[in-house]
Order: sequence, then C-alpha cells, then structure tokens
Amino acid sequence: MTEFLPQRLVLLAAVALLAAVSALALVERLPEDDSTFTSAPAPAGWNTAFAGSRGAVGDAQRTTCGQVLAAESVGVTHPVLPCGAKLVLRYGDRQVLTEVIDNALVEPGRQLEVTDTLAGMLGVEDTVELEWRFAVEAG
Repeated sequence: MTEFLPQRLVLLAAVALLAAVSALALVERLPEDDSTFTSAPAPAGWNTAFAGSRGAVGDAQRTTCGQVLAAESVGVTHPVLPCGAKLVLRYGDRQVLTEVIDNALVEPGRQLEVTDTLAGMLGVEDTVELEWRFAVEAG
C-alpha cells in the first residue's frame, strides 16, 4: 500500500493544479463590468415594520456601516438592507427621508430601529408599527 503513496501524492497535486488553473481561467473570462447584472425596480408601495428608537448613543459607538454615532445622528438600522440605502419613513402624518446606517439591531423583536433624533422627528415612542419605502429621485 505504501508503495503507491508517492504516485497518489503526485496525482492529487496534479488534480489540485488542474482545478486551480481551471478556476483562474473561469475568473479571467468574467466581464469586468457589471453589465451582465440588472437591478430590479424597488417596490413603489409602503412596507410596514415594527420599529423603535435604538436609544441613547454611547461614547464613540461605531455602526456596522462604519459610522460613528453622535447624539444628532439621523438614520435607520435594518438587518438586511445595504448601508446607505435611502428610505422614506412615515409615522402618522410625518415623513422623513433617511438612510441605513447600521445592520445590527439593538432590541430583539424589531424589524428596524431609528436613531433617537429620528425617533423624535417622527414622534415615535416605544415600539410602533411604521411605514417605509425606498426613496426614489424626482425626475
């Protein structure tokens, strides 16, 4: 059995080399631009979510999006939407344009969280059901 060990090692090395060369060839054939991908239009209607304030900001608290939060920060925490996604939030008769600044929720059971300043702008206290949608440029 040990007499075939060097041959097996050479064969395994050859297979690994062939796999690496094949992977590199495949990567080289991919287009450099993203023209092969298209984005779906965002839904135009309102979505609902259970939301609440993420609370007071601690010293040098950094978000998963890389921002340092301050008391006057205005933004949304959403576990799925990408950092920087522009949203319009609506609660009662108030609407505010904002963006996703974090992806890590503070309180369990919420679908999104707003900064303390944004909660004040919307009149949100505790956990409420509010409406949100993607912001679109006028034009």
